[in-house]
Amino acid sequence: MKTIIIIPTYNEGNNITLLILALQVQFKGMKHDMHILVVDDNSPDGTANDIKRLQLGFNNVHLLMGEKKAGLGVAYTRGMSYAMEHLGAEVVFEMDADFSHKPEDVPRLMAEIDKGADFVIGSRYVPGGSIPKEWGIRRKAISKFGNIVARYLAGIYSVRDCTAGFRAIRTSILRNVAFSDLGVKGYAFQIALLHQVLVLKAKIVEIPVDFLDRSAGKSKLGVKDIIEFILNAWWIRFDSLKTFIKFAIVGASGVVVNLGFFTLFLMQGINKYVASPMAIEISIISNFLLNNFWTFRGRKTKDRVRIRGLKFNVVSFLALGVSYGTFVALSIFFPNVAPQLHQLIGIVPATLLNYFLNSYWTFKEVDED
Repeated sequence: MKTIIIIPTYNEGNNITLLILALQVQFKGMKHDMHILVVDDNSPDGTANDIKRLQLGFNNVHLLMGEKKAGLGVAYTRGMSYAMEHLGAEVVFEMDADFSHKPEDVPRLMAEIDKGADFVIGSRYVPGGSIPKEWGIRRKAISKFGNIVARYLAGIYSVRDCTAGFRAIRTSILRNVAFSDLGVKGYAFQIALLHQVLVLKAKIVEIPVDFLDRSAGKSKLGVKDIIEFILNAWWIRFDSLKTFIKFAIVGASGVVVNLGFFTLFLMQGINKYVASPMAIEISIISNFLLNNFWTFRGRKTKDRVRIRGLKFNVVSFLALGVSYGTFVALSIFFPNVAPQLHQLIGIVPATLLNYFLNSYWTFKEVDED
């Protein structure tokens, strides 16, 4: 497979020559067609000139120049697009220029691609991986905080090292990513891209690596990058919760329907223990119709409408039991409280049960072959 290792640079003249020479040593023992693409943002230290000199001796070294420093995400977007469109890449790597990532780990990541992985992460946070012991508390906190933000705020729970910058990716997956829609320029690119390949259901594998501290040059991570990173994590969370937000809106309308009919039945003299399940059932039907034709409208399910309707009735029955059981229990233990409050509280567990069972069973999306 033709594989392009993409290395973004800005003032990495002290590292890039040594790194490329070290990578060439690793390439000799690999069966793939290995190349290096340096994406340089017009480094004032003359990094590009070092690459041009190396190109005289190695025909697998490529240079892509930028006019100004635009950020890590912009560099990778340009590099990946160029590697696919002009170099015919089947696999691309993300790799830092400062020896934070060991050249000898490149064959290990590539081996996982050979086994069938779509997206391989050189992970610091799986057993066997590590971060530099010499890092101070502040540096360790920044690294772990960023990963926590990505995993729990952005909702990328299945990956242990979401912010890793050492990755091997099949271009068959990348070609389905709309880079222009990622909306990031800096380090936030790492979690934005990771989230997209998760949505595309790529096979992701993490292997342990030792992350090393740079010995030359300066880190490019700034306050602006950190702010963009956190904001992007929030946006990913919001975007991934669109379905639940729609469901919540429908649920809110169901509350109005439920309480409205319950109150109407009470005004008609119907016993509250009879009025409660009647109001619940009406609201469940209302919620189903809205969820079926709005919330889950875009999902492709394997079941026909009548089967989906049957499943919905089963879920509705369980939700009715939970809601009514809560109502009865609260009425017994708190007889002096307005029955409308008991009815309202009973809606909460029923709504959660309704969402999860309907989302992951009734309206479960199937993979398209």
